[in-house]
Amino acid sequence: MLLHTLVAVDNKVLERRMSRLLRKPGVWVTTVPSLDDAKSSGVLEDCDLVVISHSLLKEPPAATITELRKLPDRPEVLVLRDVENGYERARLLAAGACAVALSEVPDETLGALIEHILERREEDMVTRLGAERGGIRPIRLSDFVSQSPAMHAFMETVHRVVSADNSLLILGETGVGKEHLARAIHSESPRANGSFIAVNCGALPEALLESELFGHEKGAFTGADRAVRGQFELAHRGTIFLDEIGEMPVHLQVKLLQVLERRQIRRVGGEQLIAVDVRIIAATNRNLTAEIEAGRFRKDLFYRLGAVVLTIPPLRDRREDIPELVENYLQYFRVNTGQPIKGIDSGAIAALVKHSWPGNVRELINIMERAVLLCRGDTIRPVDLPTAIVEETPANVPVAAAAGGSVASAPELPAEWLGKPLREARRMAMDRFERVYLTQLLTETRGRVGETARRAGMTTRSLYDRMRRLGLSKESFRRNGSPANGAATDEDDPEDPVQVPAA
Repeated sequence: MLLHTLVAVDNKVLERRMSRLLRKPGVWVTTVPSLDDAKSSGVLEDCDLVVISHSLLKEPPAATITELRKLPDRPEVLVLRDVENGYERARLLAAGACAVALSEVPDETLGALIEHILERREEDMVTRLGAERGGIRPIRLSDFVSQSPAMHAFMETVHRVVSADNSLLILGETGVGKEHLARAIHSESPRANGSFIAVNCGALPEALLESELFGHEKGAFTGADRAVRGQFELAHRGTIFLDEIGEMPVHLQVKLLQVLERRQIRRVGGEQLIAVDVRIIAATNRNLTAEIEAGRFRKDLFYRLGAVVLTIPPLRDRREDIPELVENYLQYFRVNTGQPIKGIDSGAIAALVKHSWPGNVRELINIMERAVLLCRGDTIRPVDLPTAIVEETPANVPVAAAAGGSVASAPELPAEWLGKPLREARRMAMDRFERVYLTQLLTETRGRVGETARRAGMTTRSLYDRMRRLGLSKESFRRNGSPANGAATDEDDPEDPVQVPAA
């Protein structure tokens, strides 16, 4: 997505440094000498992130943060300080700042923090795709597109664990929507009325991360003028999402393990144990098995977090979902940009389906926003997409890629499909594919529904529902066999009771 960042800092060296750290695809940077200049020029009206030196905040600084957060787009605010002051930091965070950082921290640390803030901003914008007219509702599991077998099977697993209240570990590549999923799980769990708090374990220095998670007592360190509650306490009776858990220092992993086992925390510099009632959802794009072997991640913590592991399929493994995702994002950006786009042609969809998607759904969102903004007419065509996507050699595109055949066969689609709206034509295509797919599997398994369901990555209940909808009967695949010669029996098809491992 195109994100607008405003930089207002108190010296040119820092201004150049921030501009360099913010120089990323899809990020537009504006620099101003003061907030007054930003207000007079109108650039504050459409900001996603304000990076500002503490010295440029008007007195009282917390009131300025509150004022910025009341702007129409509710921009995130990152405050840069020259010296640490725990009390002032707590006041700024309470007023609505997303982070307070020392301006002299290494580029790697500050860059990671900025990237996390921008990713969170993108996640918030994606969440608005579930917005209804008249207001924004919490994201729901039903908002996830799951036409593909891989995503359909994955979402079935998610539905099994959403209300179990055990800890969850979400795995997946960058950009697949791990936090998006965590928010959806929270919104449909028994804790939905509680807070959802997200913490990026890789975006904060080690010393700050411990205080951020567990809080600190007065006098715990220089500048700690009062006791401050950590995110675990703030998430009491809600959900805490620990993103990039693989980046957490080992000694903090020990404290996290104690929270999982005892449901208690101890603030930095404190002696008292404080009870916390939270559901912990952790996520990472790292290979935790390799991290354990390298001694960077505790095996006991992995087992406690990983009683249920949810691995989100990358977009390249769920290409059947791309047409519907494209339609959703097209509608969203058409409304939010005011561009008079009517639709997208089949050639552009074919190019998007065959793309390898190293950046997953986040990359698709960025491309769709770019296409809507740069479209040369009222219909998005291949010429409106990045050249690298249009000219890319097709990867291993599944037969089911939107039409039950290869993308190259799109011009030869049945005439009755071409006379229908895209959504209805896609449903007809998916029905045809599913009928062929399930017919072949049922033939190979001689009507054994249990075995067919396992091979398709579905529950038997879901497979029975799908077969009824498609007019398929297991008996028709059993005519060439009998129980005596090895044909399936009803005992082969249990209803697969849902079992959720304990945390």
